[in-house]
Amino acid sequence: MNDIKLIAADMDHTLLTEKGELPPNFDSYVLKLNEAGIDFVIASGRPLYTLETTFSKIKHKMCFICDNGGAICYKSDIIFKSLIKPDSYQSMIKFVENKTDGIPILCGLDTAYLSEKNKIYENYLKTFYSKITFVENLDDIAVDADKFTIYFPGKNSKEHYEKIFKPQYGDSFSVTVGDTIWIDIMNYGINKGEAIKFLGKKLGLKYEQMMAFGDTYNDIEMLQSVKYSYIVKNAAADMKQYANFITDSNDDFGVLKVIDKIINKTFIY
Repeated sequence: MNDIKLIAADMDHTLLTEKGELPPNFDSYVLKLNEAGIDFVIASGRPLYTLETTFSKIKHKMCFICDNGGAICYKSDIIFKSLIKPDSYQSMIKFVENKTDGIPILCGLDTAYLSEKNKIYENYLKTFYSKITFVENLDDIAVDADKFTIYFPGKNSKEHYEKIFKPQYGDSFSVTVGDTIWIDIMNYGINKGEAIKFLGKKLGLKYEQMMAFGDTYNDIEMLQSVKYSYIVKNAAADMKQYANFITDSNDDFGVLKVIDKIINKTFIY
């Protein structure tokens, strides 16, 4: 077996198909990796409670980097969390509601909080936030939260990032773009890459013992933190500069094709 001991994968447009489905027999791959002494990590902007629901049968065999690094759970134990101060996210909520057409989502550790006026988006958002609490005044909330998200139904998140959110918050917080519909804000220095480094240090792993798969901008730091960095063929066009390798698209199960080679000891580098 090669010396890879940790494999991390983004969810949307990377591991999941465009229909939002896991590859066939995914659970069996995780179990085989465990048998080979390799940890499998889901690195996602989604919260822990959603990820544990998605992987309910094997969650105790996996690691989750949740909320883009805001929390880390290793085989059912939360080993890291970075909470945003209430006065900070309350200010962000007011800013989003007054200055943009985005939908503010406060990402609590146990549920996502949205204003009642945005309940029309509930069915779509439940894919990503399996627990949602609607409140009358979102900016009055004071809870443990590790991420603040803005949802853009108009699919123009990158434009908002460049023109509004990076100038407003980029010097004080970690601000990243996910797909065309999300902007995520975490405490400064929090991202998937720092989470991978934290895990690697905790598990005693070296840079060259880790592998990661991604497709878009919130995966950049993660790809830069491992030797075996992959993007899928359907990744954003300008992501090639951040990865050392390319695998097949998510719909062609590119992540699993590489994992299969590792399990069967045919991976060549």
